[in-house]
Amino acid sequence: MHRRTPVSQLKTLESIAVLGEQHAGERRVGLVPSDVRRLGGSLRVLVERGAGLAAGFTDEHYADAGAELVEREAAIAGASVVITVRAPLTVGALRPTSVLISLGAYDDHLATQLVRHSVVHLGLERVPRISRAQTMDVLSSQAAIAGYAAVLEGASHLDVILPMMSTAAGGLKPAKMIALGAGVAGLQAIATARRLGAMTHGFDVRAIAREQVESLGAKFVFPDIDKSNDSAGGYATRQSDVEQAILRRALAPTLIDMQLVITSAQVPSQRAPILIDDEAMQAMLPGSVIVDLAAEAGGNTTRTLPDEIVKFASVTIVGAVHMANRIAGDASRLFSGNVRALLQHLLDSEGRLSLRPDDEITSALLGGRVVASKPIVAEEVPR
Repeated sequence: MHRRTPVSQLKTLESIAVLGEQHAGERRVGLVPSDVRRLGGSLRVLVERGAGLAAGFTDEHYADAGAELVEREAAIAGASVVITVRAPLTVGALRPTSVLISLGAYDDHLATQLVRHSVVHLGLERVPRISRAQTMDVLSSQAAIAGYAAVLEGASHLDVILPMMSTAAGGLKPAKMIALGAGVAGLQAIATARRLGAMTHGFDVRAIAREQVESLGAKFVFPDIDKSNDSAGGYATRQSDVEQAILRRALAPTLIDMQLVITSAQVPSQRAPILIDDEAMQAMLPGSVIVDLAAEAGGNTTRTLPDEIVKFASVTIVGAVHMANRIAGDASRLFSGNVRALLQHLLDSEGRLSLRPDDEITSALLGGRVVASKPIVAEEVPR
């Protein structure tokens, strides 16, 4: 049994609240019991009752790890830092000057509400892609889970199996799969599909992605276009409408032979590029499946609808949104590990959360906004 920190020591600790998720279908939790334990005596952790149940973490697990189980109102009132996966539907209940750590960095409506209620938001989508922030990179950890889940989702809609199979009744050829976008999600999708026996392919507008795709045993597809879109930070640059049209026509001959397509091409804070249009889908094999991980950003096909399954020209298009929810337990473990690393980075020598504008990571999370370098000090909370 984990020993609780004596009440006499709590006065020197930052108090944080882990809240249950309010968005429909969201099953993850922002901090799991194992990370509550790893944070040890450096934080006082208040957990809303039932916050982790949908991801497989009981209140007893949190209590054993040293957390205090309370109702939602008490958790919010007793903490200067609030942790959720996705930002609460309403932030009016949060204490003024408190800090919210969650996704939602590019949500304009949320930003307006946060300013109105004087809540500081550390938007996790803004974690910079630098070596010392890798352990805090929520987008990468959740994309890995999403890439895995996308293959399982796609396979469930196919009318063929992924692996080769030999039986007394005859043999079956392996299905052909391609990932359009060789980021974390695409690479994980390739690795998963290959383990399941599919013939795997990978495409990316960045020529530097070839080595990563081929290291997984997949064939790298790089259409004959004028230039690569390599850019600093590991992201592709935005293409013009003309460049996108050229790319679609170059990709179309490859898509004709594919049965499972996982798309994940996105440009931060912009609409996802269209990689597959109506003409290309009309030429694809009947029964082919496209799982579009860029659905929330508009989608990589002309027919994608977020969180919906669309049938077009004998092709099934799955508008995949928050796919990490399909494997909520492990998705939460990775998300929590990222948050724990961030908290450990932000805590000063006295165990207080310090938001310093001269820190590259903090500045990025705040969207470049200047916040006083004075550490945030939690108010005394009656016990």
